[in-house]
This record gives sequence, C-alpha cells and structure tokens, in this order.
Amino acid sequence: MTTINGEVAAGFEPVRDAFAANFAQHGDIGAAVCVYQDGRPVVDLWGGVADPDTGRPWARDTLQLVYSATKGATATAAHLLAQRGMLDLDAPVAQYWPEFAANGKAEIPVRQLLSHQAGLITLDQPVPLDGALDWQPMVTALAAQSPLWTPGTAHGYHGRTWGWLVGEVIRRVSGRTPGCFFAEEIAIPLGLDFFIGLPASERGRVSRLVYQQPDIDYTTAPRESIPEELRELVAAWRDPNSFSNRAFAVTEPTEIDFNSPDVQAAELPASNGIGTARGLARMYAALIGVVDGVCLFSPETLASATKEQASGADQVMLLPSRFSSGYMLPTDANPMTGPNSFGHTGRGGSLGFADPEHGIAFGYAMNHIIGGPNDKRAASLVDAVRQSLA
Repeated sequence: MTTINGEVAAGFEPVRDAFAANFAQHGDIGAAVCVYQDGRPVVDLWGGVADPDTGRPWARDTLQLVYSATKGATATAAHLLAQRGMLDLDAPVAQYWPEFAANGKAEIPVRQLLSHQAGLITLDQPVPLDGALDWQPMVTALAAQSPLWTPGTAHGYHGRTWGWLVGEVIRRVSGRTPGCFFAEEIAIPLGLDFFIGLPASERGRVSRLVYQQPDIDYTTAPRESIPEELRELVAAWRDPNSFSNRAFAVTEPTEIDFNSPDVQAAELPASNGIGTARGLARMYAALIGVVDGVCLFSPETLASATKEQASGADQVMLLPSRFSSGYMLPTDANPMTGPNSFGHTGRGGSLGFADPEHGIAFGYAMNHIIGGPNDKRAASLVDAVRQSLA
C-alpha cells in the first residue's frame, strides 16, 4: 500500500481517499495533488515513487513535467502583459512580431493565437529538434508558415506550435524569454516551484516520466475491433497527413524525449513546464484571489482571459473543445468543478485549474503517463473536490 503524505483540511477528506485510490486502483506510480480554497491550501498530498529505476520516493518538493498544463502558465504571462498595457490581445500579432505578417498572416490578432484559431498547427517542413530547443529556428519557421485554414473560421489544438507562437509574442513585448518572464513576474513573487526551462540546479528533484503501453494498439487493430465512437479518431491517427498527426510532427525527429535534460532545460512554453502540483494550484489561486498578499489578475483581466473564444468541433483533437484566450474551459469530458472554471490539462493526466465561483484552485501532477478515456485519476480527484464542496 502506498503511503500518502501531507495534509487535508476538515471536509476535504474525500480528496485523500480518491488520491489513495488512484494508487491502489488507477495506476498512479508517483503523484501529488493540491487544492486551494479562498487563497489557502486545503489539500496538499503526495506519495509513491518519483523514479522507478532507482526507487527514489516522491518527496514534498519533487518536481514533475506536466506537458500541456504548461499552457496555463504561459497564458497567464500573456494576460499579465495585457493587464499592464504592454500587449493588446486584439491587435495584430505582426504589430509586435513584424516577420509574422508573411503569407497571409498580417491581420491575425494575438487572441487567435491564444485560442487555437490561427491555423498554424504545424510546419510544411519540420525543424530539427536542436533548432526547436534553441528557439529562433522554430519561430523563424512559424513566421514564414501559411495557415492551414482561414484564421478565425475554425479552431484546432495547436499542441506544440502554440508555445513558440505565444512565447515569441511574450518575448517581443517584454524583452525576456517566456520562461524568464514567468519566473521573474509570476513564480518568484508567488514563491512557485514551477519552471519553464529547468535550471540545472533543480534537475535532481525531477520525477521520471513512465509511459503506459496501451492494452490495444488502435493504430494497427482491425477496424471492426475499434469502438464506434473512436473510429474517426483512430482513422486520423493512422493518416500521417491528418491534422491530428501533423500537429505533433513539427520537429525532426517527431518524438521528443521529455526525460532528456536538454529538453527539460529548454523553454517549450506549450509543453515542458516542470513544477509541483502545489505550484500549479497556487498560481491559479492567485488568478482568482489573493494568496499571501499577491493577486495576479484584476477582475477585468480575469473576465477577458476566461471569456469563451472558440468551441465545438476541434480540427485536431476531433472532439468538442472549448477555449478562452489560452485556457481550456469545461466540457463534458473535463468538467472541472463549475461552469466558470478555467485551466489546462496535460498529456497523460496532469491538470491545473481555477473555479472562481467556489474559490477553488487545483493542481495534479503525476509521472505515469496514461491518458485516454480509461484514465480516471484526475477526474476522480475533481469529483472528490466537488463532493467536498457539496
């Protein structure tokens, strides 16, 4: 039985039970969950193994790469610049990044980048991975790329390109890389253990990602064995020219080793944020209220940042999705804790979000990458938070 460490405030015991059940029943290896309510932590739990190869236990300060949950941190940086009057989200991207105007992109507003409407999900010619990690080759390629659909007419998840697109706007406006801006303006003032571009000094605290092999490889399974509701998605996975594949084929090689020290040290503002569940929850808590004297967003910024910009059929994920300017909004598949919630999931199960109605901020990070419809871990924790609020 996995030992669960940490504290839970009275009334939030269901979250501890759900967290323990994730280890016993749902495949967690090492994980942490944190919940804030009205600016104070009410759940702060961790347990399991950070590195199965060595047996290193998950500690209170273990860091975890959270994949696309990083996008919530990067979006927060962009909105902070907007709040300060340095960035107009409805102005053309080219106003801040002139090279971006090439090939029909002169009128694309920053808000369309944030909300996955720009049609820049991929590149005609992938960039070598070393160049992507070095930043400039990737943003040069994206500036020259033509959109795959008329911007603003559809939305599709910019799984990897989003980070360089939004990150370059942050860099042009602030004069700092997105990871540096996040560190200096958000992480340090709030005392967050969260990094976009991991310092070498923190490498020893990082948990090792473990990838679950699927019980059924749908990419090779006979069509008749595939559940009806998955057939369209599986067909897209099998088609190398589908948006679903091309959106994650922007580097050469396509696969990126996110356990690699070089990858973790680079700044990939869409996908390689590394931190604690506590860091995620604390950031979101400071977006909707005051945390130890720090409040990041004004009411006006919060309203602008969380207003729905795109919803319906996603051109990449082929499932319904909803986005504000950078944050995911609740859907049936990801209900969060209330209709006004906002946040972001990450590959394999990680999740951070805030619910202004209930004063809740949530962070969950884990090293066992499962994902898909059979992964119940984050949903069970969110259900337990809702039960605690009832």
